Amino acid sequence: MTTYRQLFAVPEFRVLFLVQCLNIGSYAVASLALGTITFTATGSPVLTALAMFGAPLMRIVGQALFGSGSDLVRPRTALVLVATTTMVTDLLQALPGLAWGWRFVLLAVGPLVTSALGGSMIALVSDILPPDGFILGRATMNIAVGGMQIVGYGIGGLLLVTFTTTQLFLGAAAALVVAVLLLRLGLSDHPPRHTGESVVKRTREVNRALLGSRVTRPIYLTLWVPNGLIVGCEALFVPFAGARAGYLFAVTAAGMLLGDVVVGRFLAVPVRDRLITPLRLLLAVPYLAFFLVPSLPYAAALAFVASVGYSSGLPLQERLVTHTDGQARGQVFGLQGTGLMAGQAVGALLGGTVASALGVGPAGAAQAMGVMAVGSVLVSLALTPGLRRSRPGAEVCEAATAAAR
Repeated sequence: MTTYRQLFAVPEFRVLFLVQCLNIGSYAVASLALGTITFTATGSPVLTALAMFGAPLMRIVGQALFGSGSDLVRPRTALVLVATTTMVTDLLQALPGLAWGWRFVLLAVGPLVTSALGGSMIALVSDILPPDGFILGRATMNIAVGGMQIVGYGIGGLLLVTFTTTQLFLGAAAALVVAVLLLRLGLSDHPPRHTGESVVKRTREVNRALLGSRVTRPIYLTLWVPNGLIVGCEALFVPFAGARAGYLFAVTAAGMLLGDVVVGRFLAVPVRDRLITPLRLLLAVPYLAFFLVPSLPYAAALAFVASVGYSSGLPLQERLVTHTDGQARGQVFGLQGTGLMAGQAVGALLGGTVASALGVGPAGAAQAMGVMAVGSVLVSLALTPGLRRSRPGAEVCEAATAAAR
């Protein structure tokens, strides 16, 4: 499977793609509404940032306790539960006058459920597509995420000019109603990948095996840490560029989408696997030029080129499929997604801390971006020897291949 025509000829993939678009678009609109409400109620930039971007940290708790739910629950049921939970919390967030403290409680509910069941979507993609179509399918789902983040935040910003935050929450909930209907009517009722175990016990055992394996642990760390440090660079776009930061966010999204299309669509498996290390370094090296405090056009060009490097995640996820058992596929990708989002949140916090230490203003932000890029390069180089254990043709240790049995 090498073309989008072949990919979208699979009916269930079309459903999953549309549901992903609705999920991400509604999340962007709802998070913008919540951030607006939180800032109005508290006047705190920290709480506002936490309201908009801090939810993924809650997924760490859920993944540690209930991550195997993605394998023990039927995929369609799991995806419906995730969408329905988020829909209900959006409806409750729409209540006028709800205290911002209760809003944070509701904010935690969705990530907890997602951490337990959210891995079902990508695992189902690997089930319904042939092995040679997984990376193209994963890249296309990434495109949905990046594209709908831009669309969702853009539309949300425009809607706030005319509509209230309550109406934005209602609109987000309406989109999720459509997602639930698509899931119920468009997906077959696939069986669970594994049965007969306590969700907490299995979650603990599989997480221990995946993170304890000398094969899979370097893959996870490579997916989480270098990327999170570069997200720390992106978190400094506003201090660096002020009102023109939107240009930088736009070009980074465009670079990420370009990388996913090229790597996922046009490169053969051996080629994209060999490009893992160059792409990981590409993600960070352009930001080293920020030590020179570049002007906005140069900064935009550097950020665009760097963001192409995010596509290194595609062949790394391909290695996860190769080196893990299919019965744990949901938890494998649930752990990957939770760690990725948590790493990004921590990276953003670390970037802000470094910038505060180096000084307020564009120069301090630029220097902090350079520091974060140095950290990303060093981590990538340190993880390279461990990645050799999972490359094609390398001897695979039993802990990796048996991680989920």
